Amino acid sequence: MRIIHGISGTTGPSACVASIGNFDGVHLGHQTLVRRLAEEGRRLGLPVAIVLFEPQPREFFDPGQSPPRLMRLSEKLSRLADLPVDWVLLLRFDEKLANLAPEDFVRRILAERLHVHHLIVGDDFRFGRGRSGDHELLCRLGRLQGFTVSDTESVTVDCCRVSSTRVREALWRGDMAGAARLLGRPYALRGRVVHGDQLGRRLGFPTANIELRRENIPVQGVFAVTMSGISAEAWPGVANIGIRPTVTGNRKAMLETHLFDFAGDLYGRRVEVHLHHKLRDEMRFAGLEDLKEQIARDAAAARGYFAAG
Repeated sequence: MRIIHGISGTTGPSACVASIGNFDGVHLGHQTLVRRLAEEGRRLGLPVAIVLFEPQPREFFDPGQSPPRLMRLSEKLSRLADLPVDWVLLLRFDEKLANLAPEDFVRRILAERLHVHHLIVGDDFRFGRGRSGDHELLCRLGRLQGFTVSDTESVTVDCCRVSSTRVREALWRGDMAGAARLLGRPYALRGRVVHGDQLGRRLGFPTANIELRRENIPVQGVFAVTMSGISAEAWPGVANIGIRPTVTGNRKAMLETHLFDFAGDLYGRRVEVHLHHKLRDEMRFAGLEDLKEQIARDAAAARGYFAAG
């Protein structure tokens, strides 16, 4: 998969089939769309291109109220690379792009930058200055530029349409199994293992501290997890995601994972932590001894979860 940046430039496909969206979570709906796009690409003998915006439009227009992302951009690109995607056009969403007229958006980005032959988007897709472009206008402009447009097909799980919003809602409820059904995999967070304050080691439960580099995450609490990126098999453990109210009480979220029966140096390793089951919400304890006792209970509960299969 090749990544190209910006509206200007010579690098890019000479022709393609494409889609536009946030693709936050790369859930089952996104996966189905990409595979449908790939089928159309094979029929036409053309590669598949995805158009992404960074930041996401809602984050640009309303940063204080935008929902937490399911994944960072790097995670999204990694998931897209596992699908039949040949090109990603990554556009910086700024004032200039936000003010682009619908006609210019179609001409400059879809026709001249990507040379789109067929486009698949949702029928609620809006584009251009003031979100003034709708599906009907897109189809009309597409005909003028020589490409066709079709709608996405809804993917349902548990009788409801799959969406990034539904995934976030499931995560916030602690319904990890429900989120996994929508994603097609357990929800996971990626990052680099960094040095911490060694508190877990002093309490008898050494942890790998994962650098999330995110201001806002859609989950919090204590979870039964597995970690990949350290051995041939994902390693089980228990993890806390939150602000450590007993120790620091700051607002910066951290991911701390205690791996069962693991010995080794993980500092600097890029890992992925898969959240399988929520054990409890994060809470404040009266002191470190109470915290230590609760960690022991959490570890036992996580071991029991994995033992039960």
